[in-house]
Amino acid sequence: MGTTLVTPQLQGELLDASVQLRVTSMIDEAMAQLPDPATLSAEQRRGIIARYGAVLEGNFIYWMTATYLAVRSEKARPILIDNLHEEVRDSHPVMLRKFAIAAHAFPKDTDALAVDADLNRVRLFLGKLQGVQSLLTMAFFEGFIQKFMAYLAELAVAQGSKELEYTEVHGVCDIAHTDGLFRAASLEMALYPVAPETDLFEGVGLLRTLIQRIIYA
Repeated sequence: MGTTLVTPQLQGELLDASVQLRVTSMIDEAMAQLPDPATLSAEQRRGIIARYGAVLEGNFIYWMTATYLAVRSEKARPILIDNLHEEVRDSHPVMLRKFAIAAHAFPKDTDALAVDADLNRVRLFLGKLQGVQSLLTMAFFEGFIQKFMAYLAELAVAQGSKELEYTEVHGVCDIAHTDGLFRAASLEMALYPVAPETDLFEGVGLLRTLIQRIIYA
């Protein structure tokens, strides 16, 4: 993916509609690259669920917290707090663990190691604490998760699972989460414009690579 520069016309505006359209297009591209569940073996299904769990259970709240720390707009911060509050209050990591166990896909050390390098790249990127870029990265991921849930549920059912609370909850709540993160990015960019040479989608690219590793490792 090439560098996407912020033009002078875009600088200082609310988040341009073309930026949100670009992120949405990237989500659709990631979904289109998923293999047909009917072609996957039981071990391939298990691996996808396990690697997804290895990434999400211990990292999503960390990623969102890093994004909160990166944001400087006082109006954007409550959007992130609401997201974090829901993740913690409703114990989404517990939902995910129950989902993985019921699908006979609790992560092994080999699953965690398969995604380790790409996962660390995402961690280090978010550790730069860049508000707009971090928000767009998380908007991409929330948007992808929302669309990915039906696919993930299909894999789990094929594994003999009936424990679908995690996919049912995230298939609904992540619609609002994605919209909120785009709104937060708009607020942040309006008050704290990024440098013209900034690649707004660096973190999105790293997450797309990590998703590919989850699916195809």
